[in-house]
Amino acid sequence: MPPPSLPAAASRAGHRLRALHRLFVVTLLGFASGLPLALTGQALQAWLSLEGLDVATIGFLSLVGLPYTFKFLWAPLMDRFDPPGLGRRRGWLVLTQLALAGALMALAATSPSRSLQTFALLAVAVAFLSASQDVAIDAYRTDLLPASERGLGSSLNVMGYRLAMILSGGVALIWTDPQQGGGWSWPQVYRLMAGLMVVTAVASATLLPRLPRPEVPRSLAREDLTGFLAVSAAAVAGYLLTQHLWSPLASALLLPWLQGTALATALQQRWTDLAALLLGLATTLPLAAWAARRARFHTLLSGLASYFSQPGAWAFLGLIVLYKLGDAFAGALMTPFLLKTMAFTSAEVGLVNKVLGLWLTLLGALLGGALMLRLGLWRALMLFGLAQGLSNLGFWWLAVHGQGALPGLTIPAFDWGFVHLAQATPVDGGLLMVIALENLTGGMGTAAFVAFLMSLTSQRFTATQYALLSAFASVGRVWVGPLAGVLAESIGWPPFFLLSTALSAPALLMLWRLRASIQALAPDPGAATADD
Repeated sequence: MPPPSLPAAASRAGHRLRALHRLFVVTLLGFASGLPLALTGQALQAWLSLEGLDVATIGFLSLVGLPYTFKFLWAPLMDRFDPPGLGRRRGWLVLTQLALAGALMALAATSPSRSLQTFALLAVAVAFLSASQDVAIDAYRTDLLPASERGLGSSLNVMGYRLAMILSGGVALIWTDPQQGGGWSWPQVYRLMAGLMVVTAVASATLLPRLPRPEVPRSLAREDLTGFLAVSAAAVAGYLLTQHLWSPLASALLLPWLQGTALATALQQRWTDLAALLLGLATTLPLAAWAARRARFHTLLSGLASYFSQPGAWAFLGLIVLYKLGDAFAGALMTPFLLKTMAFTSAEVGLVNKVLGLWLTLLGALLGGALMLRLGLWRALMLFGLAQGLSNLGFWWLAVHGQGALPGLTIPAFDWGFVHLAQATPVDGGLLMVIALENLTGGMGTAAFVAFLMSLTSQRFTATQYALLSAFASVGRVWVGPLAGVLAESIGWPPFFLLSTALSAPALLMLWRLRASIQALAPDPGAATADD
C-alpha cells in the first residue's frame, strides 16, 4: 500500500488540531459556566450558614436560582440578536461575563445578615446573568461540536465546570476557614471570583473560534422584543398574584390545620410558603404561554414548535426533569447538612466534599465519556443513572452512623501559594467514602446527560431549545430546595436521604420505555467527523 501523500497527511493533522482546539474551548467554557454556579449555590449556603441563618431559610434562599429554570424565556433574544463586533454566540458570552463580574462585586459589598432582601435580589441578579451565560455557552458548544465529538466534549465540559466548582465551592471553603485555611472573608472570595470572570471574558473574545454566520432571522425584531416584554409582564403578574392572593389564601387554608400539629411555628410558615409557591407556578406558566402567543413571540414559539415536532418530545422533557431529581434532592442542602448537622469543619468539608470529591467527579466525567464510546447513549444513561441513584444511600448511612464509623486519614499541612492548610487536618473515613461514591457516579451521569441534551436540539434554534431543555433539567436542583429544607427539618435526615434514593427510580423506568427513541438519537460511532 503506498504511503499517504503529504497533502493528505497535512489535512489529517490540521483536522486533529482543529478538533483539539474545539475540545479545549469546550473545557474552558465549562470552567466559565461552573464558576458562578457555586457562588449562588453551595458557596452561598456556606456563607449563609456562617451568618447563622437556619436550614429552612437557607433552603428557601435556594430559589435565587430561579433564573436557571426560566432562561428559555429570554434565550430567543440571544438566538435573534447579534451583539456588534464578536458575532452572536461570542458577543453574548463576553457581555454576560463582564456583567457577572459587576454583579459579584455588588454582592460582595452586601451583608446577608443585615440586608437579607437586598442580598437575595443581588444573588438573583448573579443567577440571571449566570443562566444567560449558560444559554450562550450551551448554544455555542452545540453549534461547535460535530455529533461524533459530543460524548467526549460533554465530558470535558463537565471537567471544566467541576474544576471551577473546586475553586469557587471547595478551595473557597479552605480560604475562609479561620483556623486551618487563609482566614479570608466571603466578600474577599467573591471579589476574586469577579476578577476571574473578567479573565474569562477576555479569553472568550480572543480564543474562541468563529462559527459560520447564522441564518438571517425571519422574525421581526419588534415582535420578538414585544413578545419578551409581554412574557416578562406575565411573570411579574404571576409574582404579584402569588404575593397578594395565593400566599394569604395558603395561610388561611393551611395554618389552622398545621397549628394542630407538632411542627414548629417557623416550619408551619415554610409549608404555607411552599403551597403558595406551587399555586403561583400553576398560574404564571400558563399566563406566560398565553402572553407569548398573543404578542407573537416568533423566535420562542418557532423554537418550541421545532422541538415539539419531533416524536417523543414530551416524554423526553419528563425524562429530563426526572433524571437528576434524586441526585438534586440529596444535594440540595448538602453544605448545611455537613457543616451544621454533622459538625464537620469548613476545612474538612472543603477538602473532602469540594476538592477531593470534585476531582472524583472529573474522573467520573472522563470515565463516563470514554465508556459512552463503547456503551452508546441509552446504556450509558441507564447504567450511570442507576449508579448515581444508589449513591444517595451513602448519605443515609452517614446520617445514621455519624462521624467516626470508619477509620479516616490525616491531610498534612500544605502551602500551594493560592491555597494553604495551616496544620494537619483529620478527615473522617465515612465522609470520604460517601463523597467519593456520590461524585464519581454523579460525574458519569452528568456526562451522559449533557450528551443527551445536545442530541435533542436543532441548530436554527440552539439557544432557545437547549435553554428549554436545561431549564427543565434544573427544576430538581432549584425547586426541590424549599421542599428539601422543610422535609429535612420535619422528618429528619435519614428518611430524607432514603426518599432521595427512591426519587431516582421513575427516571430509570422512563429510560426503559424510551429505549428505542433514545437509541435513534445516538450518533453512529463510525461516522466521520464533519469539519467546520
